[in-house]
Amino acid sequence: MEKGYFITGTDTNVGKTWATIALMRYFKSQGKSVAGMKPVASGCLIQGGRLKNEDALLIQANASLPIDYDLINPYAYELPVSPHIAGVNNPVKLGQLAAGFETLKTLADIIVVEGAGGWYAPLNERETISDLAKLLALPVIMVVAIRLGCINHARLTYQAVAQSGVNCVGWIAVCTEPELLGGDQNIQTIKSTVDAPLLGVLPYREVADFDFFAEQLKM
Repeated sequence: MEKGYFITGTDTNVGKTWATIALMRYFKSQGKSVAGMKPVASGCLIQGGRLKNEDALLIQANASLPIDYDLINPYAYELPVSPHIAGVNNPVKLGQLAAGFETLKTLADIIVVEGAGGWYAPLNERETISDLAKLLALPVIMVVAIRLGCINHARLTYQAVAQSGVNCVGWIAVCTEPELLGGDQNIQTIKSTVDAPLLGVLPYREVADFDFFAEQLKM
């Protein structure tokens, strides 16, 4: 089994965090110790006198052991905009993120790293999420929100990941709309046109049921 996985999405707000938590619980059910990382987060709120991100807090809460927040989310930005804009006064340094990841690797069997936005989302003025994934040298799991346009988004993202030289080990479908016409057909079309296995389908839920989601995964 791999030491960890990098979670990328076909866009922002596609269900990456729900998929990340589902994966963490899946690996815990397999008897593995698990930690998560959300290296960069925008739209953070002040909690306890410091900026924190709700998704990163959820990742922290689902780890197998207590981990300091700064290790899970080294770059927490207040503005809900792209990291290269939100972090203009404190730009992302990939070396710092890699060092934090190396520390996490010593603490747990599996590390699940959630990216920000899509594959080419800019982290600073020069580097993108794809550069971070390549630096961490993790296999990639692609999260696809099943909605209008998802087939095109999935194929483009998969192509971009493959061209980056990173191994895409599979994809997770997240049903983000309660009544989407042709949702099952969209999933089947992506399955037949993307050369990576479907690892699971997370059905639509108004409120996340992560243990149920974990049961839908097959790694």
